[in-house]
Amino acid sequence: MNPASFQLPPSRGFFITGTDTGVGKTHVACLLVEALKEKGLRVAVMKPVAAGVDADGVNADVRLLMAASNVQMPQEQVNPYCFEPAIAPHLAAQKSGITMHLGVIENAYAELLKLSDVVVVEGAGGFLVPFDGKSGMDQIPVRLKLPVILVVGMRLGCISHALLSAEAIRRRGLTLAGWVANRIDPDMAEMDENLTALSSILCSPRLGDIHWQGRSVITLPVSAS
Repeated sequence: MNPASFQLPPSRGFFITGTDTGVGKTHVACLLVEALKEKGLRVAVMKPVAAGVDADGVNADVRLLMAASNVQMPQEQVNPYCFEPAIAPHLAAQKSGITMHLGVIENAYAELLKLSDVVVVEGAGGFLVPFDGKSGMDQIPVRLKLPVILVVGMRLGCISHALLSAEAIRRRGLTLAGWVANRIDPDMAEMDENLTALSSILCSPRLGDIHWQGRSVITLPVSAS
C-alpha cells in the first residue's frame, strides 16, 4: 500500500539496517523496491558490503536485490565489496588483504543515482557492525546522507535492541524514516504487546508487519525529510 502523499527524500535513497544480522533486511529491502516500482519509479539497489558467496561467486542477498530492481547496473557498482567467507565483513576484508574505503561506496552510489529515481541501500549486519579499523557501517548512511529504515527482528530482547539502534541512528544526525516488524520468532510471547510498546517508544512510523510465512506488506514512508 502506497500513500498518495509519498515523496522521495532529498537524498533519493533509503538505507536499510537491522537490529541484528539475520532479521530480514534483504526481504524488507526487496519489498520496499517493489513498493517504489509500483509508484512508477526507477529503483536501483545497493549492498555496499557483503560476505559469503554462492557457487557462482555472487552473494545471495545481492542476487535477490538485483532481481528485484528495475535498473540494470554492473554488479561491482551494486556490491563494491564482496568477500567469500561468510563472516563479519571487516574480518573477511582483513583475511582477503583488502582495505575498504567509504569513497569507493560513495562513487558507486553516485553512479547508481544517474540512472535511477531512488536507490535502496542495504547494510550488512546491525547498524554498528565494524566497517574497518576506524569506522563502522553506520558511516555509510552518514556519508550518503540517507534516511534509515530499521528492521526489528521480533523476538525476546528486541525492544532494547530496537531502542539502542534507534538511538545510535539519531545520534549520528540521521532520520529514522520508519521501522518494520519482522516476526522471526512466531512463538514469541506477548507479540502484540511488544509491537504496541515499540510503536509508542520508537517515535517513528511502523512501515510493515511481516508475519511468519505469511503475506508481507510495506507502506512507503510519507516523508523522510
